[in-house]
Amino acid sequence: MTESQAVMAPDTDTERETMPALLKGWRQKCPECGKGKLLHSYLKVNDSCSNCGLDLSGHRADDGPAYLTILVVGHLMAPLLHVVYFAWRPAPLVTFTVFSIGCLASSLYLLPRLKGVVVAYQWARRMHGFEDRT
Repeated sequence: MTESQAVMAPDTDTERETMPALLKGWRQKCPECGKGKLLHSYLKVNDSCSNCGLDLSGHRADDGPAYLTILVVGHLMAPLLHVVYFAWRPAPLVTFTVFSIGCLASSLYLLPRLKGVVVAYQWARRMHGFEDRT
């Protein structure tokens, strides 16, 4: 047995690939099998995967997905607002309406996907309730 194998805990002997898990989370699928649904309503995480039985109840997504959504939408919309305003100078009501709808639509699209990414990241890194299963 090598020194690195001796140092590793028995339940961490297999590496969990992070990027495939994040892609499965983006698709709102189980980070382990990629087939079961991760969410059973808009933002409620299932207690377990219907396909492989992975226990998902230990996740700690909390406010992380909301912060990530605000970060992404803000970084997309603020420069776009600047460019649109100085290029075309639309009326304030038009600007408000278009960008309000754009922010709302992009936020509603991103929020469940980023929640899936956060849960999948926690699974891949064996965080919180995901450390005891290989």
